[in-house]
Amino acid sequence: MDLEISPLAPKSFPQMPFVNGVRMATAKTGTKYKGRSDLLLIDLVSGTSVAGVLTKSTAPGHPVIWCRDKLQKGKARGLVVNAGNANVFNGKSGMQAVETIAKSVGTLLHCAKNEVYVASTGVIGEKLDPTKITEKIAILKDDLKNQNWEDAAIAITTTDTFPKGSHRVIKVGKTMVNLVGIAKGSGMIAPDMATMLGFIFTDAQIPAQILQKLLNRNVKSTFNSITVDGDTSTSDTLLLFATGVAEHPIPSNDHDPILKEFEIGLNEVMLDLATQIVRDGEGAQKLIKINVSGASSSISARRIGLSIANSPLVKTAIAGEDANWGRVVMAVGKSGEKADRDKMGVWFGGIKIAENGGLVDNYDERPVAKHMQAHEVIIDVDVGVGRGTATVWTCDLTHGYININADYRS
Repeated sequence: MDLEISPLAPKSFPQMPFVNGVRMATAKTGTKYKGRSDLLLIDLVSGTSVAGVLTKSTAPGHPVIWCRDKLQKGKARGLVVNAGNANVFNGKSGMQAVETIAKSVGTLLHCAKNEVYVASTGVIGEKLDPTKITEKIAILKDDLKNQNWEDAAIAITTTDTFPKGSHRVIKVGKTMVNLVGIAKGSGMIAPDMATMLGFIFTDAQIPAQILQKLLNRNVKSTFNSITVDGDTSTSDTLLLFATGVAEHPIPSNDHDPILKEFEIGLNEVMLDLATQIVRDGEGAQKLIKINVSGASSSISARRIGLSIANSPLVKTAIAGEDANWGRVVMAVGKSGEKADRDKMGVWFGGIKIAENGGLVDNYDERPVAKHMQAHEVIIDVDVGVGRGTATVWTCDLTHGYININADYRS
């Protein structure tokens, strides 16, 4: 299935800095895709710490179950990702496939299989033949060289139309460290504690328990504030690796002042990757940013924002460039969160449409209609009950979404 690059895609893949302690290789297994890389192997230096957030789906993929168990120890030596088969709903054979793949990587990297993290993405419910992967892993040793982050990002894609990467160079104490992330995702996006697949790497020295707190604190306003179609994946996996090669004082806790700049950079990389996923929403033509204010709490504001973002009526209206603010009001009302109908206000593109529970006097839709023609649409809603705020991102819902998903298994 050939897909045109999303009109919302960045102009190019970023020039990523080198992260000490990371080597990588990609390969073509032919599991689903022909003529393209679909396997990523990453070698991490001994002593690398890891943190992660994983899907809350009650039907998680076998790689998710594997990673959830291994994260308790907080150490990593390898990461292997395959695209095309999600290895979900496969019973004992699914977990056996994960273990076989992890053991193969452990043999190659001379480490325990329990230090290898596994992620898969693609079709659900099809058995994964691990030999297609292990045969390639066995010959990748000589290919584990310098870092090509674009190749890595391409190898983990499914219906993505462009590879996703982001980076920052930041200080921990007086030492400059690098932070690099790649992600994949286009459909089945309503993350619940993670994104589709996201992997972030730094050469900073940060213990796993501190790394985990930083990741947990920043996922809510980034990966957990995006949606494409309201469907949470069985395979959502976000992993953060710190190789510890950079020389700086080890932070004592997650609020240590030396981590202030690092956490800002981490949030920026996570938000950049998350919004790139929305920009690549299946069939998307418009990026939609929804700012909610006046809610009873930030949690309530986020729920209201996601109610708007997940509304097929709102998303199709925006696809048709129709400034149907009534559908936004509807979505606020159905959220179940506190809102004062008679104090509510709605803006499209910064232009006030409704206030105090009704249409503004002498409303002129022409400037609003012009805003709706842009690739990026901004909706602001004040629900009039408190000071809670939140921002969520989504995309429009077009015929392209139907076409892509109708053909997904073919």
